[in-house]
Amino acid sequence: MAHFGFQFDFSDPRRSSCVSHSHVFILGLILAYDTSFYVQAFPVKCESTDISLKYQHCGIHPDGVHDLDCFGKYNSFKNTCVWKPGNHASEKTYTLIIQQQIIYLPWSKNYCQAYMNITDVSARITIYTKFNMTAEVLESVGSTNCTKAVFRGSPKSLLRCGPPEKVSFSRHSGQLHVNVSWPTEEKKLIEYYSVRYKPAGSILWSESPVQSLNRETCVVDNLNSSLLYTVQIQCVNSNKCTQCVWSKAYAVPAELTSQPVIVSLHDADIAERKGRRQLALTWKFPAEELHDGYYVSIGKASGEEPCDRISTSQPEIRLILSYSPYHLNISAVNNASTSPAVSLTIPQREDEPGAGAGKLNVTVHSNTSFTIYWEDNLIKTYVCYSVEWMKKGHKAEYMPFYQNTKNYRTLSPLPEPLEPYKRYSIILHTRPDKDTCNMKRVNNSESTYGGTQFYFTEGAPVSAPTNINSYNVTQDSAALQWAAIPEDDIRGFLLGYIIHYAEYDHREPSTESNITVDPELNSYELTDLKSGTAYKVQISGFTQAGAGVRSTASLFKTNHQGYSNLSGVITVFAVLMAVLIFGSPLIKRAKVILWPSIPNPGNSNTIQKIEGTCELELLESINTLKVEERDTNSLHIVEEEDVIPASMSPSMPLLLHASEDKEDSPETTCPWVQTDNEGTDGDIPPDVTAETFSDIRQTDLHTSPFAFQSGYTTMEMFQQAMPQGVPANMSVARESEPEEAD
Repeated sequence: MAHFGFQFDFSDPRRSSCVSHSHVFILGLILAYDTSFYVQAFPVKCESTDISLKYQHCGIHPDGVHDLDCFGKYNSFKNTCVWKPGNHASEKTYTLIIQQQIIYLPWSKNYCQAYMNITDVSARITIYTKFNMTAEVLESVGSTNCTKAVFRGSPKSLLRCGPPEKVSFSRHSGQLHVNVSWPTEEKKLIEYYSVRYKPAGSILWSESPVQSLNRETCVVDNLNSSLLYTVQIQCVNSNKCTQCVWSKAYAVPAELTSQPVIVSLHDADIAERKGRRQLALTWKFPAEELHDGYYVSIGKASGEEPCDRISTSQPEIRLILSYSPYHLNISAVNNASTSPAVSLTIPQREDEPGAGAGKLNVTVHSNTSFTIYWEDNLIKTYVCYSVEWMKKGHKAEYMPFYQNTKNYRTLSPLPEPLEPYKRYSIILHTRPDKDTCNMKRVNNSESTYGGTQFYFTEGAPVSAPTNINSYNVTQDSAALQWAAIPEDDIRGFLLGYIIHYAEYDHREPSTESNITVDPELNSYELTDLKSGTAYKVQISGFTQAGAGVRSTASLFKTNHQGYSNLSGVITVFAVLMAVLIFGSPLIKRAKVILWPSIPNPGNSNTIQKIEGTCELELLESINTLKVEERDTNSLHIVEEEDVIPASMSPSMPLLLHASEDKEDSPETTCPWVQTDNEGTDGDIPPDVTAETFSDIRQTDLHTSPFAFQSGYTTMEMFQQAMPQGVPANMSVARESEPEEAD
C-alpha cells in the first residue's frame, strides 16, 4: 500500500482558491527537497482532457485490471480504493486518477488528481465529500497492453462498516449464539448486525438473515444439532454505515450432545512424597471426529479457589493431589460447542488420615472455636497450612492460615457453628508456597499431614444393637451375635458394649450380670451358665457421656444335664429305624440292579403251552398202549394222526414225564400213559408192572443222546418238563387201529 507523507482536505471549495497558491508552493518545496522519496506519495494535479488523451489507448479488458472499489469511513477525510490486478500484465505498476465536478452556482470547476507509479493494489485518497466522484485505475500505462477499471459513486454512499474484528460461536440445544466485536472506530456506528447461514455444502442461504439483539450478540434458533453450518455476518445499514459488507464464511461444527465416558480411574500413593496421591484418569468420547479436544476442570469439594481448567487433546490426564475430596468435570469441545460434562467426585482418602490419628489433636472451646495441634516440628519446612473439617454427608469447611512459630493454631470464629452430637472429621494440609497461603493452583499444590475426628459435645447412644441371636448353646455356655449401632445414633465415640443377662423367671426377679466388650466386637460367648436354664439378654452401647438404651430382650435356654448322651441314643435309634423301614426295599432294589435273577421255567409261555397240550390233546388221542412181556423196556404209543405229525420220526423219543423233583407230586404228573387194555375203571394192565415204571423213572435224562450241554434254553426247558428215563428204543407208532394183544 502506498504511504503518503501529507494530505490536504479540499472539502471546502470556498477555501480552495485562497490556499491554492500556498499549497502549490509547499508542494514544490517538498518535491524539491526529496523527490526520490515522495514522488509516488503525492497526487499530481491534472486536467481531465489531458488525461483522457494521454491514456486513451488503455481500455477495459476481462484479463486486465478489474474490481475497482472505493470507500471511506465516517468522520474520516481519508478514503481507500482497492482493485485486482490483470492476469497477463508483466509490469505491475498502476496509476489512479480521481475526478470530481465541483459545482457552486454561478460557477463550477473540475477536480482531478493523479496518483502515479503505485506498486500496491490499493491507495489512500482525498476527495470532496459532497460531490460525486469517478475513479480510474490504469495498469501498465507505458505499454500497448494498458488496461483500466472504472468506479463511480457518491461520497455519502462510500461510508463502509465491517466486517467484524472477532467472531465466536456457541451451540447448544439447537441454538447458535454468535458473539462479535467490531473495530474501535466502528463500535459507535453499528447498532445491529445480521447473520445468514446454510448447511455445509449447500448452495442456498437461509431465506432471511437473522438480526442481532444488539451490536454484539445474535441467537439463531431451530438448527439441526448434528449438522455443520456455514455462517456470514454483516452490519445493518445506517446513515453512518451506508456500506455493510459480508464477512468471510465461517465454518461452524456440529453440536456436541453426548458426554465423555470414564474408562478407568487409578488412585495410588506417591511413595517418595507422603500425603500426596497420583490420579490417573482416562476416558473416551463417542463422536471422535466432531471434537477438537477436552476441558478438564478440577477443584476442591470444599469450594476453595481456584478451580483449574486444563485443556488437553488426549483423552487422559494425570494429577497430583492431596487426600482432600475433589470435584472433577470433563467435557469435549470444538470451536462452537461444548459437550455435557461427565462429573466425578474424587473421595477423601480415609485410610491415611485415619492412620495419622495421634499426630493431630483437636480441643473444642465452643461451637465457634477450636484449636488444632500437630506433633512434628513442621515450621522448619512449612509456614502455610490449610484445615478442612466436615460432618458426614455435608460440604467441607476450610480455613488456610500462616504459622511459623508454633505447632498449633486456634481457629475462631468458624464459618458455621459446630453442632452437638455430630461427628466431625478434620485434616491438616501443608503448602510449599510461602508468599501466600491461598492455593495458586489445584494440581500439585499441597500435601496432607494427617487427620482425626472430634465432637463438639458427646451424648449417650439413642439406639441399641439389633438382631441379637444366640447359637452354639451348650449346658453351660452360649454364643451371642448382634448388629452394631448406627453411627448417627451413637452421638459420640463408642467405648464398648455392655451385655446384661440374668436367669429368666417370670415369677420372681433374678440377679443380673454385666459384661463389657470392646466396641470392635459384634459377638461374645457367655460361659459358667446353669444347665437347663432360660436366660434373658440385653445389650447396650456406651460413650464418654454414659450408657445408651438397652436392646429388646432376647431369650435362650441352656441344655439339660445328660442331654448330650440322650441325644446320641436318639440319633442311633433314629438311624436303626430308618434302616429297618427303608433298608429292605433299598436292598431288594440293589439286588435287582446288581444281581439279576434267573427266570423260572414254570413261568415260560412255552412250558404252559406244552402242559396244555399234555392235558387236553395228547391224552385224548392215545388209543392203545402195549407193553411186551419179553421187552419191558419197550413202550408203544398209538395215537391219532392229528395229534402226532407224520413228519415226526418214529424213533424220536417222547418225553412223557416232568422233572424228577416233581415225580411224586400228583398235581404236576400228567396221566399221559394209558394202555389199550385199560378198563373203564382205569386199572393198569397186569403186563405193566411197577418195575417197568421204576426203570423208566430211574433213567437219567443226561444219558439220553438228546440232552443239551449248553446254557438254559427253551428246548432244554422242554426236555426238563418231559418224563425222564425214557429208553432209547422207545418208539411211537402211528396206526389207524390198535394192535392185537399177546
